Amino acid sequence: MKIDHIAIAVNDVEASAKVYQKALGVNHVEFEIVESEGVKIAIIELENGRIELMQPTNDSSPIKKFLDKKGEGLHHMALDTDNIEGEVERMEGCGIQFLGKIRPGSLGTKVTFIHPKSLHGVLAELCSHPK
Repeated sequence: MKIDHIAIAVNDVEASAKVYQKALGVNHVEFEIVESEGVKIAIIELENGRIELMQPTNDSSPIKKFLDKKGEGLHHMALDTDNIEGEVERMEGCGIQFLGKIRPGSLGTKVTFIHPKSLHGVLAELCSHPK
């Protein structure tokens, strides 16, 4: 596994993307709406990973609830695996708890989230990109 991206919850993805672009010296940002998660994201590609800025698109979005409770900031880290189903099975065997089933994510990925209680308060996402 490797770190795939760091996700940051924001109130305004367009404005936040401009700040990150300037700060990191990045020319291109890709925007996408992920209906299954209720978010609009800005994907900022870096040499060794990505930053994903996430804005809720509806009031039932987990990101809306996060922003209401904690404000803008770090939401989760994502780990990339070639075999998400196998990793979920292996981790469950180690007592790791997941938040729901494997489902579609951004850019055609398969994703699932590890409960923060399983990783000492850190929300983590497992993702598997299409080949």
